[in-house]
Amino acid sequence: MTLGALVLNDGTVFEGQIFGAQKPVSSGEVVFNTALSGYQEILSDPSYAGQIISFTNPHIGNYGVNKADSESRGIFARGLIVRDYDEHYSNYRAAQSLGRWLEAAGISAISGLDTRKLTRHIRQSGSLPGAFGTAPVKDLLAAAKKEPGTRGVDLVKIVSAAKSYRRGTGKFRVTALDFGIKTSIIEHLVKFATVTVLPASATKRQILATRPDGLFLSNGPGDPEIIDYGAETIRQMLGTVPVFGICLGHQLLATALGAKTEKMPFGHHGANHPVQDLSNGKVEITSQNHNFTIVEKSLKNAIVTHRNLNDGVVEGIKSTHFPAFSIQYHPEAGPGPHDAGYLFDQFKAMMEDHR
Repeated sequence: MTLGALVLNDGTVFEGQIFGAQKPVSSGEVVFNTALSGYQEILSDPSYAGQIISFTNPHIGNYGVNKADSESRGIFARGLIVRDYDEHYSNYRAAQSLGRWLEAAGISAISGLDTRKLTRHIRQSGSLPGAFGTAPVKDLLAAAKKEPGTRGVDLVKIVSAAKSYRRGTGKFRVTALDFGIKTSIIEHLVKFATVTVLPASATKRQILATRPDGLFLSNGPGDPEIIDYGAETIRQMLGTVPVFGICLGHQLLATALGAKTEKMPFGHHGANHPVQDLSNGKVEITSQNHNFTIVEKSLKNAIVTHRNLNDGVVEGIKSTHFPAFSIQYHPEAGPGPHDAGYLFDQFKAMMEDHR
């Protein structure tokens, strides 16, 4: 390992050792994730595009990585921050170490930092742009100050599929708009549907050409306000077929219904967030990854169905006029608990009713 440093745009410096790709500078918005495991799924989640992930769990890398657990075609996160990295993995499923996987993907990581202190700093200051690597501190600070973060940036264009593709052979026809879709979401959908995945820029005409029974709005990275083309397409599709959205898809459905979104101080990133289903009072432990949320008082033509018990933000909505609903968290888990898997069954039932 090579000595390096992490510098936040407010001038805060953390020293450590570089592993993975040996790069002088890697920059992005620094966020923390509270999951205890699942680092491979998290790093390969396209929703982390533009961000550097710091894990609050101190021990990372001890079970290696394998091909089956990746959530996309690559790594879209800008980098990784850990307290203790273990190159010597032990897992019968592992094909290589985390460091080798990162190196092959051209992604740099830094270890040896006081991630508890970093997490507390982010909680107090909010998510901050930062840069890390082997370059001098002054160069890292300059890179951190140039980093725009995720507000007002269209990161969906980086992660969305360039062309359409199809998965599964189920009886329902589901068309998914790919704003950064995870593999595990597709795996849930193909249990009951033939899934056609379209680029995020797909038009109403292109969607209807697939003759869908339902429209799925995927997760994805960045600021929903800048994805106005997605919200407009969703607005045009409302009332034609049932709609189900997750994460960014949830925010875009709300936008299509007339609501506003805003950036959270440090977002929700982890596999242990309590959410209450307001229809029955049950509490689900959920997997989450988002930096933006719906402004509840701006919500129109929809009711709140789920709420986060940590901070009260909106976690689910249902349209009052159309067969459409959405969830801010990740019912597919990958990684995380499977408490919310029933939501895919609700989508299936909604398509059955409107077929």
